Amino acid sequence: MENTELIQIIANACDDKRAEDIVALDMNEVSLVADYFLICHGNTERQVQAIARGIKESMDERDISVNRIEGMEHGRWVLVDTGDIVCHIFHKDERIYYNLERLWGDAERLQLHFGLEG
Repeated sequence: MENTELIQIIANACDDKRAEDIVALDMNEVSLVADYFLICHGNTERQVQAIARGIKESMDERDISVNRIEGMEHGRWVLVDTGDIVCHIFHKDERIYYNLERLWGDAERLQLHFGLEG
């Protein structure tokens, strides 16, 4: 599966849990950490945790392994690592504070499409 297809599937899983301001960044030219970042936020700790669980369930349905999930216990900033794609699921307050979009401002944004089957 292509990474661009996988990031759309992950974005749809976030959208299904009502994640807000879903952004995908192509990190290939700016970082060695991952090929892509997906950044979104929820308004409560419980919603942040639900978004992360939704991504995990979506990956499990497709037999795609998730390398690691970190931050679930607090639900303020959860990382879901699928290898080439790292998902940053923030609580709204943390997203504003850390502002990864500005930090990685040189990264190209990918166009995402919602309401489509992934």
